[in-house]
Amino acid sequence: MIYKYNNRDIYIDVQGEGEPVLILHGWGCTHHTFDALQQLLAQKYKVYNFDFPGFGASQEPDSVWGTEEYTRMVEAFMADNCIKEPSVVGHSFGGRISIILASRNALRRVVLVDAAGIKPKRPLKYYYKVYTFKLLKWLCNTFLPKRTAQRIIEKRRKGAGSSDYNNASPMMRAILSKVVNEDLTPLLHKIKAPTLLFWGNLDTATPLSDAKTMEKQIPDAGLVIAHGTGHFSFLENAGLFASVMKNFFNIK
Repeated sequence: MIYKYNNRDIYIDVQGEGEPVLILHGWGCTHHTFDALQQLLAQKYKVYNFDFPGFGASQEPDSVWGTEEYTRMVEAFMADNCIKEPSVVGHSFGGRISIILASRNALRRVVLVDAAGIKPKRPLKYYYKVYTFKLLKWLCNTFLPKRTAQRIIEKRRKGAGSSDYNNASPMMRAILSKVVNEDLTPLLHKIKAPTLLFWGNLDTATPLSDAKTMEKQIPDAGLVIAHGTGHFSFLENAGLFASVMKNFFNIK
């Protein structure tokens, strides 16, 4: 289905009947990343599998959104479609939105999969890279012709930026820069729904220490560790993930 929000087309794949479940994908992904989970849950639930604005078949936002704006979009969709007390599954960036959503809405269940939301402790090397790039950008834009400046800046960006950043459009780069440093730790204690944390112990993007922080601060949380997997633990150990989801969602 296409959901209109702020004059933007948002694509949401809908399958099944029953209590509502929202699936919120990670950065750089689409709803297809969770095709297997959607098919599993659709045996018992009505599953809404989102393409977030700027990903998949959904249009980009027309301004620089933060996690708050993405969450408001999901809340508006819930209100417009009379969805009450859904379960939510969020991976990585989708985990950020799930945390905010769960901190101020009544949800039935929450699943956070290698979720972002804890501000990382960055080494001095990171800040050196960030601020030298900002300085280079200012110098180029101030003293060089526009085309020359853009060429130098883009070359430096490709060499130093993450793949997520380099593969994004200018608008989505600005959004990524905004959301990546948002710290949602103060919201964790407000999550009242039963919460399952599914994590790869080799995850370097959102390390296992983040999961343990969430487990400690979310009142009703339990952690399942998928050993030998990284940031896409649900794909790397699909069998374990499916088994855990069947149990958490009471699917026989």
